[in-house]
Amino acid sequence: MHELGKLLFVLWIAMVIVGAILWKTGGLGGLGQLPGDIFVRKGNSTFYFPLVTCILISIVLSLLSWLFRK
Repeated sequence: MHELGKLLFVLWIAMVIVGAILWKTGGLGGLGQLPGDIFVRKGNSTFYFPLVTCILISIVLSLLSWLFRK
């Protein structure tokens, strides 16, 4: 259990660092504005669903989990 606590602490620190970097640099660049992301603006209402971005993140996370299982 002690090792799990260390791992969670290291992951928390890494997430804080990555979050601070993304916050200071303004985000992930064009991620979230890819072709295929749905954006509809009519009058005063806006609908946005990052479909392709979600698929891309899912593929990257699946590949990372597959690599770590090996």
